Amino acid sequence: MKRCEFQQGVMIPVSFPRERSKGFSRLTHFGQLGEVEGLFCLDSNALQEKSQGISQEMKEIYRTDIEQGNATIVNLNWGTLEQWKKRLEKPQQEKKRVHLLALGDVGSTVLTALKLLGGDCIHTLGIFDVNENVCKRWESELNQAAFPWEYDKLPEVVILKEEELFDCDMFVFCASKGIPPVGSEVKDVRMVQFEANKGIVSLFAKKARMSQFEGLFAVVSDPVDPLCKAAFMASNTDENGSFDGKGLRPEQIQGYGLGVMNARAAYYAKKEERFSSFLKEGRAYGPHGQDLVIANSIHAYDDTLSKELTQLAIDANLRTRELGFKPYVAPAISSAAISLILTLRGEWHYSSNFLGGVYMGCRNRTTPWGLELESLPLPKQLFVRLEKAFHGLEGIK
Repeated sequence: MKRCEFQQGVMIPVSFPRERSKGFSRLTHFGQLGEVEGLFCLDSNALQEKSQGISQEMKEIYRTDIEQGNATIVNLNWGTLEQWKKRLEKPQQEKKRVHLLALGDVGSTVLTALKLLGGDCIHTLGIFDVNENVCKRWESELNQAAFPWEYDKLPEVVILKEEELFDCDMFVFCASKGIPPVGSEVKDVRMVQFEANKGIVSLFAKKARMSQFEGLFAVVSDPVDPLCKAAFMASNTDENGSFDGKGLRPEQIQGYGLGVMNARAAYYAKKEERFSSFLKEGRAYGPHGQDLVIANSIHAYDDTLSKELTQLAIDANLRTRELGFKPYVAPAISSAAISLILTLRGEWHYSSNFLGGVYMGCRNRTTPWGLELESLPLPKQLFVRLEKAFHGLEGIK
């Protein structure tokens, strides 16, 4: 490893397998340099153990950079140092172009929320749907939503041609099919959708590859975590079915499903005093589904209480379906719109990111030095739950 500076700080090169490691990420702990990233990256205790294998000389060279927060890990298997320097120093626009695919119940709700909330960070909202009249409807309706005398305060909605979908900074995948009807006895609706949506996300991931897309491929459709992995693999597979690493880098894909699970846990924590610690000390991890992990508190973790709150969050969508409605409004707002805006702003939020070969949900933020995953001193019982969720995601093909 050698020191290589760029405008915002210093790059530290590594050579990790492309199938299991991001292209670049923010270096916040020496333990990240010890081996290929994995679940241990979320646990500061484990990171401390991993750092024991790093030489004292290396620590002296980069200690100040890490403390100042301007160190970046760059994977030479995803590009040369010159290529990384060029990517990292590319000028960034203050406001981003966001393009949405599909305007069904979820997509149209995401679009409406982004229109209302994204004026500070979104330049335009491009929309595409197979039904042209749906696009015309939302272009007309949402561009007629405006503050009086401040007609440019909210981002403009523009209709796209399909070939323009990846001419943007953030592509939002909201396409979906195969949703079980209200009243069905399916317990995990998300996994029923996987096979149906896998083909669609793979198709557009290949289109992103052909477009040499350099922005963020945001997956909103269920189940977000395995669909992210499907998009990554499809984008990096050649016509012979071999992985070639010529498509989207792992960090270019993020899944937006965990935000609503966190919000649902907070909903119940507000209703029952015994869960109230979650509101200030709690965390959400894992997939948007049965292997969700809610922790009532990191500092005063209660395994029984956390598992009960987890189940309440998992079953919340069933309560809405029992009322005769599809539970899409809260996910579209909490998991998607709010989290997408926080991503654009570079603020902490919940989303699924590549971690040792799978996409795993946790608290994170996007910075000029790369993706930063939150690492905390995790209690052993909590880490065991995270391992179960992680291995469950590994098993989904």
